[in-house]
Amino acid sequence: MSRIGRRSALGMAGAAALAGKTGAQGAEVKIAMLVPLSGVNARNGQLEQMAARMAVEEVNAAGGIKSMGGAKLKLLEFDAGDSPEKAKDAAQRMIASEPDLAGGFGCWHSGLTLAATEVTERAELPWLTLSYSDLITNRGFKNVFQSSPPADQQAKEVLPIIMELATKATGKKPAKAAIVGDNNPAVASFLKPMRDYGFKDAGLTLVADEIFTAPLADATTIVQKLRSAKPDFLLALSTNVGDDKLLVEKLAEFGLSGKKLPVIGNGGHWLVPEIVKLTAPENLEGLLISLANWPGKAHAALEKRFTDRTKEPWFGHDSIFAYAHVMILKEAIERGASADRRKVAATLRSIDITDGPALLFPDGRLAYDEKGRRKGAKISIVQYQNGKPVLVYPEAAASAKPVWPKTA
Repeated sequence: MSRIGRRSALGMAGAAALAGKTGAQGAEVKIAMLVPLSGVNARNGQLEQMAARMAVEEVNAAGGIKSMGGAKLKLLEFDAGDSPEKAKDAAQRMIASEPDLAGGFGCWHSGLTLAATEVTERAELPWLTLSYSDLITNRGFKNVFQSSPPADQQAKEVLPIIMELATKATGKKPAKAAIVGDNNPAVASFLKPMRDYGFKDAGLTLVADEIFTAPLADATTIVQKLRSAKPDFLLALSTNVGDDKLLVEKLAEFGLSGKKLPVIGNGGHWLVPEIVKLTAPENLEGLLISLANWPGKAHAALEKRFTDRTKEPWFGHDSIFAYAHVMILKEAIERGASADRRKVAATLRSIDITDGPALLFPDGRLAYDEKGRRKGAKISIVQYQNGKPVLVYPEAAASAKPVWPKTA
């Protein structure tokens, strides 16, 4: 072994020993959060940050890591920025400056996560993420854990769920669907299984298929085509709040708002609190959104703690994931009675529970498969009702019943 390699190995061994020592003394156990706190996705990172801080405070107030003599969790925050290069650089600084990290989570955007986890994997740091890309857990990594159903799975599930909701509400299966989306690679990936077999298997005819380059300058032509095509529902696959706003306003102008034409969006950007300030509430009413997680009726007390603390109007997708990831790391550290990152990762690979942090997901299970994907992860459907997004699917976790608008 070279002197440099030997020094690196000794350094990692020393870091592991230090992590166990500080825990045994009941001092602190460090976990990292790497999310965008600057740039276009900063708001999403801030929503994660607020919930993560709350989770750490609650863990510590409840006695910390009891199997380690009451060791306190310490959250170290790093900015992933707005590009894969910045996320990778931040991850490298994080690893270099904090050799005794027990684990971490982030980076919200899949592109940022793909870059950062190249670094965390080499450091054998267990990493939890809400990011959707299938590529994240298709690389053979052993220390990356994807809590969301991956994008390909979400795409396969959403059409059957839409058909189920529509049929229950109207007694009639939809026959015609329409798409409006941008040419983001994530959208193309999401649509691929639908185009390949999803629409055909569901018995749907695609009557409009409008793909644009973001940002959307004017939605008039697109919405005119939708009005002529008369779909039974619309998949609205824009990927930023500005285009979301423009699209719902133009749909409303042409009498095709979510109250009349069922509109199904995808992703947490549809549900950031700012969107209700950017457009009239009636433009969002009835809008359905598919995504990886949302608080349901079982989380009312947790949501109240969050909204009381932060003054945010609701506890949503980004926040519940950050809260859950802190609690999952805490559970793994507690069970292994160690802050050694390798032991934490091993516990995450073997854990299979239906209580504790598992209850922060609608399906109620916490277990990861050999790829690092959470077993049994299912998509959630949220709907704007009376000016606020509420979970309407899955039914067992839902806090409200879905409303299926009558088509125009």
